[in-house]
Amino acid sequence: MSRITLRQLLDHAAEHQYGVPAFSVTSMEQMLAVMAAADAVDAPVILQVGTKARAYAGDVMVEHLFAALEKLYPHIPMVVHQDHGNSEETCATALQHKFSSVMMDGSLLADAKTPSDYDYNVRVTASVSNMAHWMGASVEGEIGVLGKLENRNDERLLTDPDQAVAFVKATKVDALAIAMGTSHGAYKFSRKPDGDVLAMDRLEEIHRRLPDTHLVMHGSSSVPQELQDIMNKYGADIKQTWGVPIEEIQRGIKHGVRKVNIDTDNRMALIGQIRKVMHEDPKEFDIRNMMKPGMDAITKLCKQRLEEFGTAGHAGKIKVITMADMAKRYASGQLDPKIQ
Repeated sequence: MSRITLRQLLDHAAEHQYGVPAFSVTSMEQMLAVMAAADAVDAPVILQVGTKARAYAGDVMVEHLFAALEKLYPHIPMVVHQDHGNSEETCATALQHKFSSVMMDGSLLADAKTPSDYDYNVRVTASVSNMAHWMGASVEGEIGVLGKLENRNDERLLTDPDQAVAFVKATKVDALAIAMGTSHGAYKFSRKPDGDVLAMDRLEEIHRRLPDTHLVMHGSSSVPQELQDIMNKYGADIKQTWGVPIEEIQRGIKHGVRKVNIDTDNRMALIGQIRKVMHEDPKEFDIRNMMKPGMDAITKLCKQRLEEFGTAGHAGKIKVITMADMAKRYASGQLDPKIQ
């Protein structure tokens, strides 16, 4: 059995002081490439699918791809996570399709664009927590508005520590994504980030207030220069950009970050190699010959992240707890947040 809940994996990560990259995936090729990396370094892994990816591939296809990965890699603990669920209904259908973890992003309204208010966020996130915990599944919540922190005085883009404490207490989430200056996509920072645009001090303060809550860094691809250069060499138009430095993520791991979301890096690794094959051999039309170099590039990058975050070497140490057993633990109050 390889499917594990986010809560169990992050509890193990906290106990042993490592972080876990959460790789966003859409296709079979991405999934296989990530799992090959996890297998190579004996690491547990989080594979996450957002609402757009679910719509693209279809829930039935996604469900069975993950089932296939379980058969291929029964020795690798694997979290199947719904990323950025925009409503209670979205999270419910993910659970129906055997996701072991869901994120309810109540920081935005159901259109996934309009910022919500605190009361709305608490209401929908608590509702999802109740539903998921009955089944033994895990829940990630988010408080604060994710976005580029061009001005440290823009408190909308920084999670308030007092609200974070109240939110965890009210919703009983298993993990909390916070706003600290990271953003989705490739164009995160217009210069190498420092304390003015990446608020690690805010993260550290929230960890001080919530030492037993697993924190999540969203939008944390590092956007390596090498991947940008390959893309542009073979016809892309990627403007110079900077991602989240590995050393800052490692700093976060020392201060309660247990889940680190990565999407752009793997997209660039795959597409850069596809572009390269098409440029170097215009006669090539076998998609397998385009995908394989891209899959190898993803595997290489994922192995690096699993090693850099300290995840490597832990897969064999984890004995998976079933969701049925996790449900009993939630019901008993054993897994309730510890608020100091």
